[in-house]
Amino acid sequence: MQMKSMNKKKVLQWIQTHSPTSRAEIAANLSLSKPTVSLLVDELMEENWVYEKGSGESSSQGGRRPIRLYFNEKAAYIIGTDIGGTNVKMMISDLMGNVVCSRSFLTHHYVEKGLIPQIAKEVEGMLEACHIPREKVLGMGVGVPGITQNGIVLEAPSLNWIRYPFIDLATQHFSFPVYVDNDVNVAALGEQWLGNAKRKKHVLFIAVGTGIGSGIILDDQLYRGYGNAAGEIGYMVTNKNEMKTDFKPIFHRYGYLESVAGGKAIGKRFTECVLKEPQHPAYSHAQQEELSGELAFTFAKKGDRVAVAVVDEALEHLAYGMINAASLLNPEVIILGGGVCQSADYVLPKLRQIVNHYLPSSVELKATKLGDHAGVLGAVSLFLREHESMMNFS
Repeated sequence: MQMKSMNKKKVLQWIQTHSPTSRAEIAANLSLSKPTVSLLVDELMEENWVYEKGSGESSSQGGRRPIRLYFNEKAAYIIGTDIGGTNVKMMISDLMGNVVCSRSFLTHHYVEKGLIPQIAKEVEGMLEACHIPREKVLGMGVGVPGITQNGIVLEAPSLNWIRYPFIDLATQHFSFPVYVDNDVNVAALGEQWLGNAKRKKHVLFIAVGTGIGSGIILDDQLYRGYGNAAGEIGYMVTNKNEMKTDFKPIFHRYGYLESVAGGKAIGKRFTECVLKEPQHPAYSHAQQEELSGELAFTFAKKGDRVAVAVVDEALEHLAYGMINAASLLNPEVIILGGGVCQSADYVLPKLRQIVNHYLPSSVELKATKLGDHAGVLGAVSLFLREHESMMNFS
């Protein structure tokens, strides 16, 4: 029975990947007998995972028109949820990652009262708006900005969550299964499923926003580490001499690298430098409030001397962090995500120059293809990987 289930999944995976295809092609490529393939295809059609087109009748040339098999991407739907410190993004996706419906809301409006009831309310609204019956929802994947283990969010500082029983609370609101993981891990899965890490088995996804985190996929498996805290690249030290001085992280409990190369750190350093230059065009702005990292990149791309110095120093630290991580993990590709990707055209060439010079083995370095959707599509991918169903091919 287990062999039959495995073969059935193999047949479904082949149809999904090679659609349109035929029974004969499946049998030849999977080394299965034609009667076995026919039986499995019939079952998949009965369960609505697969449909066929073509009559099989003779064409005008005398040959028979082939009956082609197609994967039914609308057979079921998955909800992806990306909980960020600022926004909660949600989507309903079909089985191929096509977005059917999406919504978002401000995190802080609901974090005190409870995010899960609001997520449940949004799910109901999306299902109704898109006319999707609840029974066609396979389940939901969720990314959170913290460390998770066995459905518990051990710590998520931006949400003030400590040992938050996410899955236990979710089961009170959802009849379908829910899976939760760290948001950067989830983004790495999304990029491997549909983005610039597609068909790669060894992936390092680095998210550079306010802080810096990473998701690691080794041998096609998400690597979580002991205690599920793998990937905290923001704690990497790229200047030991500075650490020996009175080093203060940008936020309480932040690591060294994110305190010198994260978006918040770049904005802080840019502000300090601009305040020493009264002639600088951002001087009056800097007197009123701290400048953003985004503004530093805007000025750097225009060639502003102060901004270039600040941004390039931060990128140098980031590059050294990448070299250290890639030397250890030997990934096929490093994907750069987070807010810094809005300046990918400026950032990537500078990073490549340093990384390629010092790294002992070559590695592709790319910006995220999914951008803002990496988290929600990654959450869908998380569900497909974790939930034992016909769509779980691992």
